[in-house]
Amino acid sequence: MNFSDIFIHFMMFIIPMLFAITLHEAAHGYIAKIRGDKTAYLMGRVSLNPIRHIDPLGTIILPTAMFLLGTGFLFGWAKPVPVNFNQLKKPKIDTILVAIAGPLANLVMAVGWLLLWKYVPNFGFHQMAQFGIILNLMLMVFNLLPIPPLDGSRIISAILPYKAALKYNALERWGFLIVLVLLFIPIGQSNLLAMILIPIINKLLLTLQWLFL
Repeated sequence: MNFSDIFIHFMMFIIPMLFAITLHEAAHGYIAKIRGDKTAYLMGRVSLNPIRHIDPLGTIILPTAMFLLGTGFLFGWAKPVPVNFNQLKKPKIDTILVAIAGPLANLVMAVGWLLLWKYVPNFGFHQMAQFGIILNLMLMVFNLLPIPPLDGSRIISAILPYKAALKYNALERWGFLIVLVLLFIPIGQSNLLAMILIPIINKLLLTLQWLFL
């Protein structure tokens, strides 16, 4: 594979990745605005401009490295959307709505890419659509893991009693380290994080294919 082929292949990956992360974060900010907190909106984070959401490590360096190293799966993150939970109309319920908005945005995008791949015969970027499907499902499942500060942890925190939630949220400072440990614990030719994510992603993909194809 020459440089031109590598570049085209990379662009087929990076475009769906930027859409996936940008709309994920914008969805958080949009639902927060609807539910009473305009913090993200006033900071310009309810935006489809990917530059406003890019985190150099999570959006560019890590996904690119995983892509080039052929790790078998990909994930990443953007700059977290700021949310003042005290401004929400019903903090507990609205926290869950704000948290789940991002993964739901990824689910909608996965369905969109799937429909594009299947029903637009003249669409010339089927590989891009395939990346879009898998990337969005990966980001959805990854972000729903109950590891602070991922979205799944926000949902659990909102459900827990106050004191238990405080102790649980204290794990946030270790969240990135926990993810790295899961990523580098070898399981056969893969790793523990992939072993957790991939079976769920495969079942989701089969379900979407059954529903929409």
